[in-house]
Amino acid sequence: MDAPAGLRDVVVTTTELGDVRGGEGFYHYRGYSAVELARTRTLEDVWFLFLEGRLPDAAERARFAEDVAALRHVPDEVRDVLPAIARAGDGSAPLAGLRTALSLLAAARGLPPVWDATPERRRADAVLVSAVTPTILAALHRLRAGLPPLEPRAELSAAANWLYLVTGEVPDGARVAAVQSYLVATVDHGFNASTFTARVVASTGSDVVSAVAAAIGAFVGPLHGGAPDRALDSLDEIGSPDRVDAWVRAKVSSGDRIMGFGHAVYRTEDPRARMLRDIALDLGRRGFDPGLAEFATAVERRVVDVLAELKPGRELYANVEFYAGVVMEQCGIPRSMFTPTFAASRVIGWSANVLEQAAGGKVIRPAARYVGPPAPRPLPVCETSPVGS
Repeated sequence: MDAPAGLRDVVVTTTELGDVRGGEGFYHYRGYSAVELARTRTLEDVWFLFLEGRLPDAAERARFAEDVAALRHVPDEVRDVLPAIARAGDGSAPLAGLRTALSLLAAARGLPPVWDATPERRRADAVLVSAVTPTILAALHRLRAGLPPLEPRAELSAAANWLYLVTGEVPDGARVAAVQSYLVATVDHGFNASTFTARVVASTGSDVVSAVAAAIGAFVGPLHGGAPDRALDSLDEIGSPDRVDAWVRAKVSSGDRIMGFGHAVYRTEDPRARMLRDIALDLGRRGFDPGLAEFATAVERRVVDVLAELKPGRELYANVEFYAGVVMEQCGIPRSMFTPTFAASRVIGWSANVLEQAAGGKVIRPAARYVGPPAPRPLPVCETSPVGS
């Protein structure tokens, strides 16, 4: 049986981790509304939920936070090569470098294939990779900027620690709350391209880092995780609300994609965008670049209206990337670190999916329909055979 292009709506497995209901504009983590969790819970709480299947009590929360804080430090074998990694590549270097650094981590720590590992070892490897990823990303960013990497601080939460490692300043409560909500909201989101990639690799029995590194490769694409900075660049291109209509019409007529609008699953407003819009406006009222939030909302309204006129029936609304860029800009995160911030949370979801896939033990092996020349083809006769020459 042929599958639709992009495997759209094809169910490939079962999962207990979460689900996206595009028609309802709703998604959840293990049954809990992801947006409600993002508004009320810490990243550590949700991390624990993905690993254990339940939310922690107070004692478990404190113990888990202490455990992951101890794993944030980059091992010496990896730290020594970070300057060389940082010097290589272009603007995409933080995530490209992360793949390299994590591969070295796997070799240095001897991470075994999940096929050979106990559930306890798989979990430990998954937590290690998720805990150290933000530290590596921030270190690569600072090294490329000519700044020394900072050591993670155990007394800071995961969200606060990320802001500190990137900006060099201990953040205030408003910024921590905003970034934490974003991180929680982006931990997982159904069987997206990078999550599916992680599960394909895990299904072969490979190690946790190989699965995560493959997921990163899928994630950096501009049609997936690489969009938040491009969405904010669009606001710069537009410049003022009176230019929105002409800008959108020019993009549509030339066949360009408008970054930050439309989603492969949602047929209504992206709930993550709705939450982040509220956060952006609240930060604006608190004095964090208020003009940006107001401009973004004005642009969003007009883009949606013009797209509805030009593409009737397409139901194109702002997605998570549009307001993610606005919130991160308000919180002082440089644009080159927008997608790495996304990855700093999504690695938790990738790792949880790797653990779930590893427990299943079935390799993912789909088929493709061949549409090339009829086979077998007669081999043309060579005047002089290359064989044996």
